[in-house]
This record gives sequence, structure tokens and C-alpha cells, in this order.
Amino acid sequence: MSQTKLHSEPLLRVVKRAERPAGQAAALRAVAVVLSIVAGGVFLLALGQNPLAVYGTMLSGAFRSAMAIQGTVRYAIPLCISALAVTLAFKMKFWNIGGEGQLIMGAVFASYFALYHANLPHVVLLVIMALAGALGGGLWALIPAVCKVRWGTNETLFTLMLNYIALYIVQYLRDGPWRDPESAGFSKVARFDKNVALDKLFGVHIGWVIALVLTVVIWVYLRRTKQGYEISVVGESQDTARYAGIPVRRVVLRTMFLSGAVAGLCGMVQVAGQDMTLSIGVAGGVGFTAIIVAWLCQLHPGMIALVSLCFGVMEKGSGVVQSDLGLSADCADVLQGVILFFILASEFFVRYAFVARKKGGAR
Repeated sequence: MSQTKLHSEPLLRVVKRAERPAGQAAALRAVAVVLSIVAGGVFLLALGQNPLAVYGTMLSGAFRSAMAIQGTVRYAIPLCISALAVTLAFKMKFWNIGGEGQLIMGAVFASYFALYHANLPHVVLLVIMALAGALGGGLWALIPAVCKVRWGTNETLFTLMLNYIALYIVQYLRDGPWRDPESAGFSKVARFDKNVALDKLFGVHIGWVIALVLTVVIWVYLRRTKQGYEISVVGESQDTARYAGIPVRRVVLRTMFLSGAVAGLCGMVQVAGQDMTLSIGVAGGVGFTAIIVAWLCQLHPGMIALVSLCFGVMEKGSGVVQSDLGLSADCADVLQGVILFFILASEFFVRYAFVARKKGGAR
């Protein structure tokens, strides 16, 4: 074997492995969770904190009272709905990074009726706002979908840029047409009338019911319907889909509209259930976190609901740790990041393996 060929092969190569058995994959992910907790503990020790005390406070803080549980669930609601939204697009390998913007536009469309038609009957108003939110998010998602099927644009960049455009639209409305005339010294949109607020069940607005219903509906849609099957085939190979007679363009447009509609519905839930107004913080980065959740759950709707609740525990628990133990918010975020890093890294080893160069450079 020539010297040139010997040096042309790397010491380590990353190769895609055959699909692991479900038991092995689950065991690998469980090991990753344990390692993440250990690594987080080392980080806490370096800060002079007792890891057991911090973890215990985090868990108890998320469930120590009815109010704490409600706060945990409230955080999980938009995360779950947004993750379900991007799951629809990801399933056909359309990289929708625009869940944040679609959520915002859903909030904008819903807020119009909250501001100017708040005198409608309560149930009628909420239904109209939900439909408007879904329409706003769906139309916003159709923009990159149309450009993708028509001109082959890059959907990742396109959807990402639309997030910021949606944010500037909210800023324009806040500072202009929808500015609260009674605001003093700064611009804001007026608070909504009480008639707009989502009803509560067990102390939390019914957004959690909507999230659970969407979880079931999307699972059935993806696993038990013709349209869901078409999404899977398009995701595997568009050429195969065309050969099988599946209208790829129609599937892409339909699925992206649905993906955006679910995100837009999440926007309506946020403004009517949580914020009771429209602000530039309506999404709060949840659209980006939802991408992590969706991939972490392998695009499985049931797992998305569970993991979203776990994220809610971490978020609520971190706040309690900050107040009770004096751990700064930045440290709490680092701790969450360490845990997520290990869990996400485990997905790499589920799918790929490192292969060392054999002696002599032979493959």
C-alpha cells in the first residue's frame, strides 16, 4: 500500500451504524442521563454547592405546592405544542426552524380579535381566536414552503429569518397601531379584557388540555392516516414518493401549513392563557427549545409531552434553587445545558460509531 494512501485515511472515522435494538438505545440514553447528573454535580461542587441539596431542591421546588405544580405545567404547555408543531415538518425532513415566528404570528392574529372584538360571547371569541392563531401561523409557514417547492430555497435559513421579521412586526404594532394610549413613558399593547382569558382547569388554563389533545391527534395523524404515511414517504425519499404517485409538492405545502397552524395555536394559547397581552417576549425562545425537545424525543408525540414536562420541572426547579440556595440564574442555565449536552450526545452514539484506522491503513 502506498505511503500516500496510508496518510489519506484518518485515524478515526465516523460511520453510520445499523439501527440499535430498542433496549440498547434505551440503555444508552439512561447512561447519558446518569452521566449528565454526575457532570452537573461536579459543576455544582466547583461552585461550592452540595449537588444532592441542589438536585433535591430543584425537584421539590417544582412540586412542593399546588402553585409550584401549576407553574411547572404552565411552562411545559407552549414547549409541548411548539415541539409537536415542528415534528410535523421534521417528519418529512423539512427543517422548519421557524416555530418561533409562526407562534408569534399566531399570537398577532389572535390578538387582533382580543383587542377589537372582546365583546363577543366568550366561547365564540376563544374559538375565533384559536382559528385566527392557527391561520396566522399556517400562512407564515406557507411562505418558505412555497419558495421551497417553487424555487428550491433553503428552508432552514428562510424559516430562521422569518422569526425575526415576525418579531419586528410585533414591535411595529406595539409602537404604532396597537400602542396603548394610556401607557406612560414606554410603548406597549394594552392588556386584554377578562373575556379573552382561557378558562382554567385545576388551577391552570386549559392550554394543557389543548396540548394533550394535540398530542393524541398528531400521533394518530402521523401513524394511522394516509396523509401521515405520505409525510413519512416524502421524508424518506421524494423520488420514491413521486414514483409511488404521491403529490410531493402538495404534501409539503399541506404539512407546513399544519406545522405552522399548530405553532400559531400555541401563540393564541400564550396571549390568552398566560400573558393577556401581546409583547415581543410572547415566544420567549420556546420555539427554539422545542426543536431540541422534538429531536430528543425522536419525533414521538407521546414522548414530547413527557419531556416537555421534564423541561418544565428543570425550569421551575431552577428558579427555586436560585431563590432558596442563592445560585444565580446563569448557573442554573449552565446546569440545564450540561444535562442537555449529555442527553443529546447520546443520540449521536445511538446512530453513529467511531471506527479506527486499521494497521497499515487498510479498511
